[in-house]
Amino acid sequence: MSTGLLKIEWAAQYMPVLAAIRKRFEKEKPFAGMTIGMALHVEAKTANLVSTLAAGGAEVHITGCNPLSTQDDVADALNTVKNVHCYAKRACTVEEYYAAINLVLDAKPVITIDDGMDLIHYIHTKRRDLLKKVIGGCEETTTGIHRLRSMAAEKKLRFPVVAVNDTPMKRFFDNVHGTGESALASIMITTNTLIAGKYVVVAGYGYCGRGLAKKAHGLGAKVIITEIDPRRALEAHMDGFHVMTMDEAAARGDIFITTTGNIGVMNGRHFKILKDGAILSNAGHFNVEIDIEWLHRNAEKVIQREGIETFFLKGKAVHVLAEGRLVNLATPKGMGHPIEVMDLSFALQALCTEYIAKFGGTLKGGVYEVPQEIDEQVANLKLSSLGLSIDKMTEKQKKYLCSWDIGT
Repeated sequence: MSTGLLKIEWAAQYMPVLAAIRKRFEKEKPFAGMTIGMALHVEAKTANLVSTLAAGGAEVHITGCNPLSTQDDVADALNTVKNVHCYAKRACTVEEYYAAINLVLDAKPVITIDDGMDLIHYIHTKRRDLLKKVIGGCEETTTGIHRLRSMAAEKKLRFPVVAVNDTPMKRFFDNVHGTGESALASIMITTNTLIAGKYVVVAGYGYCGRGLAKKAHGLGAKVIITEIDPRRALEAHMDGFHVMTMDEAAARGDIFITTTGNIGVMNGRHFKILKDGAILSNAGHFNVEIDIEWLHRNAEKVIQREGIETFFLKGKAVHVLAEGRLVNLATPKGMGHPIEVMDLSFALQALCTEYIAKFGGTLKGGVYEVPQEIDEQVANLKLSSLGLSIDKMTEKQKKYLCSWDIGT
């Protein structure tokens, strides 16, 4: 058995929720006759989602959503799965990256699944001939959904897209525990440095930032939060973390992790005052949060290591991990979120894809929330796999909560 298939098999052991959905899909074939186009991080957990959709009757065409997150042996293994075509390649050029996007779209998918809205953006800008073909899509990331909402507000989003990221099961587990654990694990295995006792600066206190802050603190770090939202900044303060501007934090931090999805969160102004040996990483989405171009223009010299670029500025070393791309996936040993977390996220993706297959043709262009029953179904399947039970309300309790006249 190939290394890619062994990785996929290993992940499958820890994905009971997706397995339960696959069992039903195999019987019901909800995607029979449909082509699904995907741009996701191509690794073992994703492969199990792909095979679940294929088991449901879909022809799946997939490529990567990040030039450094593809595992080539997994991509090769996917091409041995019936009705699956994988075009992803690690360390591809920009030209190769978009050529692969076009290969996915050449298959004329009726449903898209994105991590960063590459497919959706390309269809709306470069491949508008496909707009009448697509009945809907799913988007996995905060960054992608921000952009989709902007498109929808300008009435430029031409088909319905389910915001898979914007639901409790995704935010509470994938964003908090997935990003929190995987980003720190990748930083530690790439640098082999200690977290305990260091100042760890987390840019952004959304769900990803909260998870990172909590887990870094658990490892003994002194955590600093930078924010632009006064409510989140206050929340971070009340949670026991230091809160300050990046201008202040830059001079104090030992390890920096950006989680904002915005550009230039760390820039030349900050680089000039960093400590010697500061480690910079990104757990947001695209490689724009750390101004890598500024470093290349102004560094005295650059040393390339496995997963680390060291820039020298007036004798001080600044270490950037994974070229400023997603640190949990783009480092050579980055494995992405823990399997059990992605079991939940990909279960949501599978069920939301089924929802689009059923209802996409009746929905107008726009961003749609994950139906509550899908979110609850995934939670119940996970509880069942863990052997856990919860209480149910009595009819009297339901009536009480729905009544406005409860007496005196």
